[in-house]
Amino acid sequence: MTPRPFQFFSGDTPLAVTVHRAAEQLMEPGPTVLVTGSWLTVREQMPDRYAAALAERGYTAITFDFAGFGGSGGSPRQAEVCARKVADIAAAARAVRGLSFVRPGAVGHLAVCASAQYALRAIAEGAPIDSFAAVAGWFHDAATVAPFYGGGAGVGERLRRAGEALETYQRTGEVVTVPAYQAGNDRAGMFLEMDYYANPSRGAVATWTNQMAELSWLHWLTFDGLTPAAGVSVPTLLVHADDCVLPDNAREVARRMGGQCELVWAEGGQTDFYDQEKQVTMAIDAVDRHFRATLAR
Repeated sequence: MTPRPFQFFSGDTPLAVTVHRAAEQLMEPGPTVLVTGSWLTVREQMPDRYAAALAERGYTAITFDFAGFGGSGGSPRQAEVCARKVADIAAAARAVRGLSFVRPGAVGHLAVCASAQYALRAIAEGAPIDSFAAVAGWFHDAATVAPFYGGGAGVGERLRRAGEALETYQRTGEVVTVPAYQAGNDRAGMFLEMDYYANPSRGAVATWTNQMAELSWLHWLTFDGLTPAAGVSVPTLLVHADDCVLPDNAREVARRMGGQCELVWAEGGQTDFYDQEKQVTMAIDAVDRHFRATLAR
């Protein structure tokens, strides 16, 4: 199986795409799954890991870099603009439905970590996705995300700095950046010890840029990833664990869902579900069962 490069467009912005498919020829239509990962990441991290596993099980799995990240176009670069990512997911879902090797009515979306809340909103707003699954999904609103950053004071300081960074960008075009990950650095996007982002054999891959546009806080800290659940009626699977982020929010999303939702409770920490064999295999088994039951044959 050789992953193939491809390209989608989100508006006028080109998105870098990889098609994972066991069949060498792009001929026979089959069920297809879009796979997206955590915030501030590229497709070569957790998305390609899950896409390769799905391709081994007979799916066409498609990963892409969001606008402003990796091989995709778009500016500002390295900016976690939540609404832009929602739009990219919707654009990718529309694009795959026009491909001859994608079976009509059989487009799924698998989201790992933060992209789960973006996919949830995209589906609620009409993205043509037939079935949805989230693994270690991050779903937050303003109240539940604040404790990660020191409560109201920490959020206020980040929003202040983000506002200054936005003014700089609008005035000069300069994107003020901080590390996406740096343990102990309060200004970094992720500042707790996380081996996944520090280890080149895990998530610190060559194609990943360890930067975050500081203006990202304006979007991240004000995003509502819970409310859209009530507007999602497609079959949904949530794989989560007590040691993953915001487990109560995952349960709340399942409770609010407007359609069929299965909640599978597992064991493991958040980044274990990014690349560790035990957690990934368990998650893929559950996702495979879900998509085989819900995507058109």
